[in-house]
Amino acid sequence: MSISKDISLFISTATLLILLGYITYQETRQTSVAVATEISDNNEALVTEVPTAFVAKPFRIPAQMDFAGESMPMDINDVRERLDRELQINSYLHSSTLFIIKRANRWLPQMEKILKENNIPEDFKYLPLIESALLNQVSPREAVGFWQIMKDAGKAYGLEINKEVDERYDPIKSTYAACQYLKDAHQKFGSWTLAAASYNRGMTGLQKAIDNQKVTSYYDLFLNDETSRYIFRLVAMKEIMQNPLKYGFELAQEELYEEEAVKYIEVKESIKSLVNFSLTHNTNYKTIKRLNPWLRDESLSVKKGKSYRIALPG
Repeated sequence: MSISKDISLFISTATLLILLGYITYQETRQTSVAVATEISDNNEALVTEVPTAFVAKPFRIPAQMDFAGESMPMDINDVRERLDRELQINSYLHSSTLFIIKRANRWLPQMEKILKENNIPEDFKYLPLIESALLNQVSPREAVGFWQIMKDAGKAYGLEINKEVDERYDPIKSTYAACQYLKDAHQKFGSWTLAAASYNRGMTGLQKAIDNQKVTSYYDLFLNDETSRYIFRLVAMKEIMQNPLKYGFELAQEELYEEEAVKYIEVKESIKSLVNFSLTHNTNYKTIKRLNPWLRDESLSVKKGKSYRIALPG
């Protein structure tokens, strides 16, 4: 009998607690919804309802895609899924992709001219976007600059690299060097898609994979994860850059970064102090380093018969 009373008391207590919890929930919900009670400094009511939860919706991949004029075999499930992955990832990397679009307005027109001069397909302008996000970064493998060029490759393609000067950090000179590499890679593989893949894997590594697997198409190769994603990242970035509004990136022209006006002076003698040099030219050390990231020290040694072009604010 006493047990029955205890059970009845337990049930009554539990019911009361559930009821109190429900009442508390309703009061909290009503308070949250009534955001209009908050008043701004101008005595104007703020938003009158709580925003709904964020819903991620996939972007539909295009039926046809190509890179450098070479079609992607979209009828292959594996190809469609790999492109789908990179398109969704880069579309939802909001802040990262947003700033790539901003920087691209400054640098891509300059790169397009160099690619055209060297008969390299314009689609390769998207390569430094996925390599470095158009930042002078250094990778864990010590690849440097917009085009992420290794030291030996940089020297092989005519870039000066030493303690004071590293032209891999020069967005323009490194673009010329990348063009020379891509020309060689295209001549070797006969395909711009494979040339782009080799930029990530290396010509030797890619050729070994082709020989071992006895196929000639990038889309038929079984590669390491980074290289197997590489072309799809390129094409996804191309698609987003060409159709930013479609993927949720809405920027006004004034929000994009413009090319900076600069003037150049030719330097034929060594500079002991770039700080003093900058002050002499009515600027400062920070500006000199920012406009000339290839200057890696506080001084510049100039050998007899050699000269350097240093950018100054225009």
